[in-house]
Order: sequence, then C-alpha cells, then structure tokens
Amino acid sequence: MSAQDLSSQTPGTPVDAPRPRNILRAPARWLVADTRHSLDTNHRITRGYIQLAHEMQALVDPDFRPGGVSRVLGNWFAFAPHAALVVGKGMLGAHLARAIIDAAQGEPAPSIQHALERGGVSGSDRLVAEKVADTLRWFGLSHDVAASLGTLLSGANLDALADPRPLWLTTWRFARLLHEAPGFTPLERAEAVARTLEQLLLDGNVAIYSDIGGAAHQYLEWRKRSGGNAVKPAQVVEGFALEGTDPDEARRAWVYALEHVKDSPRPSDFASALPDVSGKSLLVTAFALYEDARQAASAADRDALIAFANNYVAWHEQHNAVQPAFSPPSPLAGEVPRLALMLALTPTVRLELGPIAWELTDYTATQKDRDHNFLTSKPTEYNWAFFEDRWPAILTAFELGYRHREELWAMPRPLIPSLDLIEAG
Repeated sequence: MSAQDLSSQTPGTPVDAPRPRNILRAPARWLVADTRHSLDTNHRITRGYIQLAHEMQALVDPDFRPGGVSRVLGNWFAFAPHAALVVGKGMLGAHLARAIIDAAQGEPAPSIQHALERGGVSGSDRLVAEKVADTLRWFGLSHDVAASLGTLLSGANLDALADPRPLWLTTWRFARLLHEAPGFTPLERAEAVARTLEQLLLDGNVAIYSDIGGAAHQYLEWRKRSGGNAVKPAQVVEGFALEGTDPDEARRAWVYALEHVKDSPRPSDFASALPDVSGKSLLVTAFALYEDARQAASAADRDALIAFANNYVAWHEQHNAVQPAFSPPSPLAGEVPRLALMLALTPTVRLELGPIAWELTDYTATQKDRDHNFLTSKPTEYNWAFFEDRWPAILTAFELGYRHREELWAMPRPLIPSLDLIEAG
C-alpha cells in the first residue's frame, strides 16, 4: 500500500460499534472532525508499514524472509507497525468513548460498570478505564462522562496509574479539560475530548505514513529502476530526490554520518549538527546509509550504519512530520487544546515491541526530578507533545528494540475485524 493509495482510495465501511448506535442522535453539529474511518485508516497504515519493514529489512539483510525474524538490527520501518498499533489503541479508546456517550443520550447509566459494559469495553482495557473513571467520579462527573473519559485511557499503561500521584493528577487534568471543552452539556464536552484525541492520532498517523512511507515507496521504485542491489550509496545521495530535497544537503548529512557512525553516544541532535539540512534530505541520506549497511564489511559496522539511518528517519518523523498534529498553528474548532490533552495522557505512554514493552515510566525513572516535589511523580512532569520531551525518550525505545532484535519481528495483529478494507499493492 502506498501513501498515494491511502489518500485517494474510497474509505471503507466504518467499523461496527460494540452496540447499535443511537440513530435518533447525530454527533454535536459543532464537531467538525470526520473520524468515522480512523480505525480503518490505521489498519491500512499498519499493514503498509509491515510491508515496508519487510522490504527494507531484505535490503540490509539478504537472509531475511517476510514472516520470519532477522538477526540484523531492525530498520526504522520495523518499529513503525508497533507505534501504529499504539495509535490504533488510542483511536479504539475514542471510538468506545463515543459509544458510551451515544448510549447515554436520555438513558443515564446507574454505574461506571454499566456504562462501560454497554459501551463494549472489556478485558484488560476495562481495568484501566474503570480505575480512571472511578477516580474521575471524585470530581463530580456522571457515570457516563467519567466512563467515557476513562475509556480514552483504556489501552494505556495500567502500571503507571498504580501510584496514586499520577492517577490523581491525570484525572484532575482530564476533569479540567472537560470543564474547558466546547459544548452545552457534559456529554457534549466529553465528546469533544474524545474526538480531539481521535483526530490528533489520525492526523499524526496519516502525516507520518504519507511522508516517510511515501518516501520509502518512491525509493524502492527508484532503486529497482537504478540497478537494485548494484546501487551504490553515493548514487543514492546524488541521484535519488524527494520533493524539497537538496543533493548538497544529503551529501553533507552522509559525510557527517560516516564520520560519526561509531560515536558513543550516537549523534541525535541534528538541529545543532546539521542546522541547514532539511528533514527530507535526511531521509534521502538514511536510504543511502541503509545501502552502506548492506555492503558493510562487518556486522558491527552494518548495525552502526542502520542505527544512524534510523536516527535520521526518526528525527524527521518527530521533528517535522508529526509535530503539527500535536501543536497545530491555531486552535481547531470543536476541540480541546491538544497540548493539554497530551499532557494528561503522557504518564501512561507505552510502546509494545512484540513481546517486550517500553514504558515512559521506566525512562523517567532514570531522569532527574524536574520539580523536586515529592507530591508529583516524574512522568507527570513531561508532555509527549513537546519534541524536547519525547525525543530522548524515543531514542531509548529504539535501544530496547536493538537489544531484542528478533522479538521486534513479532508484528502486531489487527486490533479488530475491519470491514471492506482495500489492500493495495
């Protein structure tokens, strides 16, 4: 599936809600975001990433076969399906939250448990949602509103909320978001919070895949036309172009990488090291480095080149492609502030990499206490929407994946059955 396919194909039939939707009610009219097909889109993107992960890994590891595992360091695209699954879980939480809100129209739930049950929230996700919702009730919220907001965190890291400090501060932040949300009733305001999260995740998911996934498709097509495995790294730097790239910039980034590929720690502050090189040019350079890795004389050299290429791709992903989804230039109609929403969600960030998991709480445990206040836990002092907060943390997630390189290839399965999916080649 290509990025062009994603943007041009007719959306599939929406995923069935856990219960029939209330046909007497439409979403509040002032909610302008159309997220009906977000889960379907996420499914396509995840499948597209898996395909690209296989193709790119075969480039650096001739012994790799799709569906198998690789003992060679994973390329950036091997991590992308796992990150897309996290996004999908957030979308599913928003979808279920709206089901709870829909069921509550004229029929308030007598308990948190009843609200979650008729919204279709079950399994381990329900444990998180119930814990958050029960705490939200202390802020005077109804069962339905508390359950819907709790469901937004249903796919999050339950362990992060075992400490009462992040649990209380997270729920307080959600209660404040609800108070400031647009809408005439608490249910409408809860719907605004849910739709903001779903639209934020959809914007970021599509932006990254269209940008980096689209670049990878272009590169693989160019590579076939240019000689396949006979392609030289310098040929990539000079001959492969994306919109907005400059061969001189790509060449500078390539020379810098080859000079510093064995540095420890691995360079990652490219705004300082390569201030005049665009993110798109870093993408071109990353493909050249993957070619360098394929031709490397030793396994250590190969892995170092792959890791450096991954840093280039990830930098562009986080610094350029996804940042507008977190912090749009102006407030969007019908939404709550995205920065405030991400601040509330940040302590529960968790990335499953096959059978292993990276958690923000583990990362922050190794960092200094920012406010030196025992009453606040370290994860609540970060905001995933800020590049400066998430970039160093993301680098540690890559390192975890590098230490478990074979487990990384346990690719995620679909979250839910999706209807009328178009699998584009």
